[in-house]
This record gives sequence, structure tokens and C-alpha cells, in this order.
Amino acid sequence: MAAVAVDQPIEFLVKGATGKPDILGDRPFCHRVLLTLEEKNIPYKLTLVDLSNKPEWFLKINPEGKVPVMKYEGKWIPESDVITEILEEKFPGPSFKTPPEKASVGSELLPSFVKFLRSKDRSDGTEEALLAELKSLNDHLKDNGPYVAGDKITAADFSLAPKLLHVKVALAHFKNWSIPSDMTYVINYAEILHGRESFAKTRAADEYIIAGWLRHM
Repeated sequence: MAAVAVDQPIEFLVKGATGKPDILGDRPFCHRVLLTLEEKNIPYKLTLVDLSNKPEWFLKINPEGKVPVMKYEGKWIPESDVITEILEEKFPGPSFKTPPEKASVGSELLPSFVKFLRSKDRSDGTEEALLAELKSLNDHLKDNGPYVAGDKITAADFSLAPKLLHVKVALAHFKNWSIPSDMTYVINYAEILHGRESFAKTRAADEYIIAGWLRHM
């Protein structure tokens, strides 16, 4: 596929790896944006930000100190939701719009994962809550798959792909835990997404995913 014609590559600020800020970091929201760019074949330029030692120039651009941030038409724009909506509007081909009735599928996966990851008590219900979210996603994919909206990959998949990677890598490392083998639709879904060229090109290494979560445990 030919690259989208732009005057110059669009600038993005994304996370540098924990302990190695000159290497691409592990933030799912940044990864989601990068997947969108790769799948749409939009030229882009990355600047990696050390979030553990945020530079003054970055805080002037985005006082909240969060990434990703996109520079578009002379303005710095934060928040992955906003950024991906703009990219879809300004670069509609190919379209990755998710049907509205399916846009919220898996929306509670990351919060439930984080609660379980940080939990110190296996009986506090956080594992069960994560399992419930995974089962809901598994049931949806069984009825609608292989992607969230059917046969065509959409923005919802770009959002879920990095989150499922974090579920897999972080929980295996910190809790010796994995997605139950009977959730075959979720497991196959993750394998399909993580096998895409765009994903391999834009994912952080496992060691940086682990290092990133270690700071928040």
C-alpha cells in the first residue's frame, strides 16, 4: 500500500522505555495510535519522552504530562481517543471505524487487569472480575469474530491489541497467570492481532513492559 500523501511526517510524542528512554516504551495508548498510523500507512515522526523525568519542554506542550501527543496543523493534541478520531477523519482510507454498537467491547479489560495485577489478596475478587471481562470478550468474539466488528479489523481492535499484550506479559511475570485455555476465541484473537506486521513493528519488548509495570506495583 502506498503511503498517504502528507507535506511532512506527522509528529508524535510517545513513551520511552522505563530505564531506557531512547527505546520505544510500553504504553498501550501510544501503541494504539502507532497501530492506526501503520495500518493507514501515514508517515510519522516519533519523539520518545522519559516519563520518569519529564522534560520542561514536554510539560509546556502538555501540562498533564501524558502521552501520546500529536502535532497536527500547528497544534499539539493529547489523548489517544481524540488523536485516533482525527486520524480517521483526516485520513479516511482505509477506514477503521468501529460500529457504534460494538465500540465499547472490551472497554473494562484494562481497568480490571490493573486491579488484579496490583492486588495483594487473591480472594479480593479482582481475578474474578478480570475473568468476567475476558469471558465477555470471548463470548462476543465467538458470536461476532474473528475481530470485534466481524471480518474487518477496526479501531476497537487497535485499542484491545496492546491491552491483551500487557495482560499476557505482565500477569505471566508477576503472578504466573495466563488467560484460561478454554477462552479459545480470545486466545486466537490475540494471536491474530499480535501476528500483524503493524503490531510487531510498534510493540515494546517484554522486558520494558515488565519494567514499566514494576514502577507502579
